[in-house]
Amino acid sequence: MSVFTVDIIENLKGAKKIAIAGHIRPDGDCIGSCTALYQYLMQFSKVLDNPQIDIYLETFGQEFNILTGTKIIRHNYDNDEKYDVFISLDCSSLDRIGNAIPYFETAKKTICIDHHITNDNYADVNHVEPNASSTCEVLFNMMDEDKITKEIAECLYVGIVHDTGIFKHSSTSDKTMEIAAKLIRKGINFTKLIEETFIQKTYNQLQILGRCLMESFRVLDGKVIISHVDRRILDFYQASHGDLDGIIDHLRTAKGTEVAVFIYETGTNEHKISLRSNNLIDVSKIARYFGGGGHVKAAGCTMVGTVHDVINNLTPHIKAQLMGKE
Repeated sequence: MSVFTVDIIENLKGAKKIAIAGHIRPDGDCIGSCTALYQYLMQFSKVLDNPQIDIYLETFGQEFNILTGTKIIRHNYDNDEKYDVFISLDCSSLDRIGNAIPYFETAKKTICIDHHITNDNYADVNHVEPNASSTCEVLFNMMDEDKITKEIAECLYVGIVHDTGIFKHSSTSDKTMEIAAKLIRKGINFTKLIEETFIQKTYNQLQILGRCLMESFRVLDGKVIISHVDRRILDFYQASHGDLDGIIDHLRTAKGTEVAVFIYETGTNEHKISLRSNNLIDVSKIARYFGGGGHVKAAGCTMVGTVHDVINNLTPHIKAQLMGKE
């Protein structure tokens, strides 16, 4: 029997209401892990005495509706709801859960399943595998493989694909590839999943990407490339934050780049920062300094101030690492 059925199922016994939530501005790994876990737990509904299981996530792109389970996800939050168990997925810290924090704080038991090296073990039960490519890989390791259906496999595969950049990021290991092969053997249409959730873009998304590339600039002798999107541009293209996915990875491909920085406005003088490193820089250290987190080569945080303040605060930390002072 797998670790998952021994530990997690035991932790859920007696729970009449279970909440599952991922991080703010959910990505493929977050959505895939939440929907995969929901479907997996439903197979144990009789063992668990048929509990109510709810998923909470912020709104996300329609391309992810290809996955089973997305239709039952709740995007609205009722502060009067109380849960016996709260499970957070792909969240390195409590603040990343966003509007679901009240459910976490009032739950009788909390569980965290994650893969971020910056995870601060904020739950009652924490299962964190920092060497895993994604939370979906962590879930696969915890699940009974015989109980992974084709639909669950699709969710896990999408999560792994998105967090590895289609298996090209350094977090991809031989074990990641072996897991992907096992998921493919479940009969999933992996080509369609990659094409529809990762590669295809709307015309608006392509326009925003083009604008971000055109208006990008380089600093620190060309080793750092930066681009920025403000609320005015998002409104002009009638775009959401989800339409910005992938821009940071395009910036990172510029030859000679050590760090790519993508900044977009989330509120008045509030910006979300995405950081990617190609070789030398540990961007998780920088993100953690500003209250964020992530991985050595992919991290993020939220910063307050004008975009010029943000850039002026970030670049000294990157420069220090480039010069070997951190």
